[in-house]
Amino acid sequence: MENTLGLEIIEVVEQAAIASAKWMGKGEKNTADQVAVEAMRERMNKIYMRGRIVIGEGERDDAPMLYIGEEVGICTQPDAKSFCNPDELIEIDIAVDPCEGTNLVAYGQPGSMAVLAISEKGGLFAAPDFYMKKLAAPPAAKGKVDINKSATENLKILSEALERGIDELVVVVMKRDRHNDLIKEIREAGARVQLISDGDVGAAISCGFAGTNIHALMGIGAAPEGVISAAAMRALGGHFQGQLIYDPEVVKTGLIGESKQANLDRLKSMGINDPDKVYDAHELASGNTVLFAASGITTGNLMQGVRFFKGGARTQSLVISSQSKTARFVDTIHMFEQPKIVQLHS
Repeated sequence: MENTLGLEIIEVVEQAAIASAKWMGKGEKNTADQVAVEAMRERMNKIYMRGRIVIGEGERDDAPMLYIGEEVGICTQPDAKSFCNPDELIEIDIAVDPCEGTNLVAYGQPGSMAVLAISEKGGLFAAPDFYMKKLAAPPAAKGKVDINKSATENLKILSEALERGIDELVVVVMKRDRHNDLIKEIREAGARVQLISDGDVGAAISCGFAGTNIHALMGIGAAPEGVISAAAMRALGGHFQGQLIYDPEVVKTGLIGESKQANLDRLKSMGINDPDKVYDAHELASGNTVLFAASGITTGNLMQGVRFFKGGARTQSLVISSQSKTARFVDTIHMFEQPKIVQLHS
């Protein structure tokens, strides 16, 4: 899978990032998202593959592109059999977020990315459009910290695992009313808190790399993005756990269904009989091979954002593979215009 799709999925996220970056700072988050979706889908449909979107542009709304269940790739087109043999190709599941952090793009803030994860059919958890309690931590703490433990307990474990004082630890938390008690507890334990307004995928995977100065992600964010984070963290060997949140009273801010009972009924209809189950990275991204790709839209902890210059743009992307056990940073120059050839006369 990596050999076949590795370069092409980088180009998919690069094109989405470039399209969205053109709307950076214009205050138009919906447009920044829409153009990223269109660019991602257009490039994805040029790939020799049979893909199916399992996490996409909204489970409840009628998204016209990259909606859940949409088939993508050249070999899913109506006339596919005229130029390829679909039966020879492995079926893959794809989770996408063409513009992770739409507000970040709209207001010119750091950390937005175009992201996707792929695996074999059935290899990614089809998370409902709910919220998820998340805990991400570096590989050294894998299996030692636990989402069921308090923040204070996990910080002590993290301190021991990383051989650092608690006062040296930085925990990323989304700035939401529901996290007020969590933020207070982390600070009282002696650690430092980095508040973000949006985009927790970047924060989660930053825990998988040394030198980012991010040692944990805690709190509640969107469930679909949790699956994408889990795919990256599984390939990196980091710690990731997620637990679905179905009670609107817990979320406090944002929409989450009609009621707690209605949400429980909806989960049951989706075959999720244990709504309180804690999932680890291998359960959320269970495929034999998992690939993750991201391209920076605005500059963040891991990647530079899109930088435009006359006639082109420069992107920085990241592709992580569980197959080759690699994390590759890719710096790309995109030439929109052909450089002029200067004729030298003797």
